[in-house]
Amino acid sequence: MAATRAPTTSAAAASWDAIGTSVRVVVTEPARLTAAQGLLASYIAALDLACSRFRPDTELALAERLAGTPVPVSEVLADAVAVALDAADVTDGDLDPTLADQMAALGYDRDFALVAKDGPPVRVTVRIRPSWRDIQLDPSARLLTLPPGVRLDLGATAKARAADRAADRLADRLDCGVLVSLGGDIAAAGPAPDGGWRIRIQDVTGHPDDPPAGPSQLIAITGGGVSTSGVSARRWRRGDLMMHHILDPRTGLPARPVWRTVSVLAGTAVQANTASTTAIIRGAAAPRWLEDLGLAARLVAADGSVQTTGGWPREEAAA
Repeated sequence: MAATRAPTTSAAAASWDAIGTSVRVVVTEPARLTAAQGLLASYIAALDLACSRFRPDTELALAERLAGTPVPVSEVLADAVAVALDAADVTDGDLDPTLADQMAALGYDRDFALVAKDGPPVRVTVRIRPSWRDIQLDPSARLLTLPPGVRLDLGATAKARAADRAADRLADRLDCGVLVSLGGDIAAAGPAPDGGWRIRIQDVTGHPDDPPAGPSQLIAITGGGVSTSGVSARRWRRGDLMMHHILDPRTGLPARPVWRTVSVLAGTAVQANTASTTAIIRGAAAPRWLEDLGLAARLVAADGSVQTTGGWPREEAAA
């Protein structure tokens, strides 16, 4: 996963946990860190109330209960759904937001910290379900109509979109450089510190101030987004099968683990996340696909070997 490190001069960082993931904000003006924390926490809370699939009181849950009926939704949920549908479109359906029921059937039906790490075998039935193309969203009127039988999992793109929007809003509001990290999704906005934003790409999730627990690389960016998707951080066992949270929509099962992690650099965190998650699903075909898109990526195979595409940046010297 990607871990952000505060530059050694003229910057300050804060970290905490929310929405089932790690949160980190770094600002180039230390005096504005407290304000940045408050603004980011408020935005994350609004996102959770709009989009969480684990809460019965969200806007998303209401739209699912009223399936077949146009439901007025907030700008936050309308935007999250629009981004998810766009990601499904540009990946030919590989990044499918309609797999919430399949994910729950495999055991991931609550915040991951509460998911039992071991359990009895599960029976997964492949069934015909409405397509993501059947979801109707009127962005101008902010009306969402979900087809009956569809539950959405917006986690793949909503977190990355939140990082993008939060970084842009905080940089504009606080008039300084800002980097926001939500789990493996990172977005930077405003002026970068000298030497750029230093980001440690690592296979094993950990705090950026701690030594890496596995293979890692330190890179620097001046803006845009970075995302790392992987099959090793969110894992649980059901019977003899090891599960992870990236599903192949063709089977409804976890994607075959060709790659342990895939990290991508792009203009936004959403673009990076869309590519990194899709690469996990596409397996051996991913490097060629990423090359064709002109995206810089770092792919770590199940055996630990590393492959890069599209001018992936060189290793930065340790501070």
